[in-house]
Amino acid sequence: MASSAPSSRPVWSGSISFGLVTIPVKLFTAVREKRIGFRSLHDQDKVPLKQKLVCPADGKEVHPEHIVKGFEIEKDRYVVVRQEEIDAVAPKATRAIEILDFVGLGEIDPVYFDRGYYVAPKPEGARPYRLLLEALTKKQKVGIAKIVMHGKEYLAALRPVEDVLCMETMHFGDEVVPAEKMAAAETKAKVDARELKIAEQLIDSLTTEFKPGAYHDDYRDKVMALIDKKARGEKIVLRPEADATPPKGRDLIAALEASLQKAKGSQAGSHPGHNGHARGNGRRRKSA
Repeated sequence: MASSAPSSRPVWSGSISFGLVTIPVKLFTAVREKRIGFRSLHDQDKVPLKQKLVCPADGKEVHPEHIVKGFEIEKDRYVVVRQEEIDAVAPKATRAIEILDFVGLGEIDPVYFDRGYYVAPKPEGARPYRLLLEALTKKQKVGIAKIVMHGKEYLAALRPVEDVLCMETMHFGDEVVPAEKMAAAETKAKVDARELKIAEQLIDSLTTEFKPGAYHDDYRDKVMALIDKKARGEKIVLRPEADATPPKGRDLIAALEASLQKAKGSQAGSHPGHNGHARGNGRRRKSA
């Protein structure tokens, strides 16, 4: 679970329904993505620039009252759709998270998950909320539901997370590209038994308990440090990092064995309290 507390303001208020049971709840954002945003400035006076919508046919600016929505059905051919037509077929606004089915969490590939929300009960829904939470936990099931939020219909999964319910919006089946379509001929290559054994040992040596706080967005941290220094008027000296690209042509067995020895060396020199695994050595960089 994210280390920071959810926002004090709910993003949605309604109820969970399954069978004839209704549970009044509120949704709170569970994930706050930290992105660095830059504005385009005029280099002369440092004023933010504004963009204009210009028709490429005549080069003239187009005002909002002359802008319509169009869907391209083939190259350079569009169907114009009016806003009132879109509104007429928009999903009906409801205040319900309607559970359609219950499935095992292991049956859902993570590729289907999109954005997480914490589900909190309203005072009058505390008892049925706890009932659903404990039942899902005991049965190790996930509720597959539909919800209309901000004018859009979502598929969602309700699951227990650290003694609360979490709702994950999901991609629909036709939005996920089947893995077999991406499979290349190279994936059919045969694996040597010795290579497989060393690869398994390498995985075992790098296996540890997942701790989200141990991983950081190094790029974002460096950019923010750069911005902080510039804001304080410090002189910036650029020192590009050395290229860490592994040499080409290395034998696979040799690479595996070298990686295994490096992992074992990292374990030996790691700080106690990290399950025997060193942190910050660059081998597992990812954003939390």
